[in-house]
Amino acid sequence: MGTVLPPLPDVVRDEPELEALLSRPSAADLAFARTLTGDVIVLGAGGKMGPSLARRARRSFDAAGVRRRVLAVARFSEPGLAEALAADGIEPIACDLLDPAQVARLPRAPNVLYLAGRKFGSSGRPDLTWAQNVVVPSIVAPHFAESRIVVFSSGNVYPLVPPGSPGSTEKDPIGPVGEYAQTCVGRERVFEHASRERGTRCLLFRLFYAVDLRYGTLVDVARNVLSGEPVDLRASRVNAIWQGDANSYAFRGLSLCESPPRPLVVTGPEVVSVREAAEAFGRRLGRPPRFAGDSGPALLGDPSSCASLLGEPEVEIARLLDWVAAWVQQGGRSLGKPTHFEATDGRF
Repeated sequence: MGTVLPPLPDVVRDEPELEALLSRPSAADLAFARTLTGDVIVLGAGGKMGPSLARRARRSFDAAGVRRRVLAVARFSEPGLAEALAADGIEPIACDLLDPAQVARLPRAPNVLYLAGRKFGSSGRPDLTWAQNVVVPSIVAPHFAESRIVVFSSGNVYPLVPPGSPGSTEKDPIGPVGEYAQTCVGRERVFEHASRERGTRCLLFRLFYAVDLRYGTLVDVARNVLSGEPVDLRASRVNAIWQGDANSYAFRGLSLCESPPRPLVVTGPEVVSVREAAEAFGRRLGRPPRFAGDSGPALLGDPSSCASLLGEPEVEIARLLDWVAAWVQQGGRSLGKPTHFEATDGRF
């Protein structure tokens, strides 16, 4: 008999329920967990997605009846996170990935989920952004030369596309706008070099805007509607994907690692109209939205290849709109990290 997964809820009531939902394995995750050989190490496990991704891998192995270690590596500056992960059966390892001596002591797991990087505040400390996004990969890649590595990248490696475009694909040329985007290309190039020179199998996981109720493109729009602030329409269309689905794609993306590395555009299947999303939130929140800015080009990805390889996401946009609206209306916590999806100058 297969494992029976609980149904998706209509409303997410609190953070424990949110964390459980983000790490809830899908049927596809369980099937993949039964086939994956070797342990999993999550590098950069202290960020927005790291804890829930580590928990999803742990829960997938457990539910599939597979004995695997899941290790989580971070500086663990957030109090209590290492202890919470350990309580969930994940092995936390404190490490500064900028220190080659500390990286040299890390276990060489055959499966690496690489989430280390910096975005928010990049324009204020570009040196730190370059160090985190380019120097760290140059330290980490040689240590895990024999591993499969899912490298979290960003849709920011692509140029903006005009209104009406379905979005950039893996076959389109990159065209980074701004210094942060340039560091994202740098990160990819370092892993590409490792892949071509040492045979390291990699997947370049070009993620466009995961939504976790505490942050994300749709959350930014909903909070503006609720507060009465104008919704910026400079980027009139936007991508969004439930972070749980992005976690699932990343975990199962270990099966797609190749040398030379394969790029993969990861986001939800629909291009979302910012105006229509704001109006949908207005109906749900009882607050008519206000708008500002003139429509122009936007950063968009076309995930057709991802869907063909890994399947459609579990959570559709309508349900995600419901979850986000209820979360912000009930005063759910925000991480205070706007996505700046409306920015067209590459400054974050």
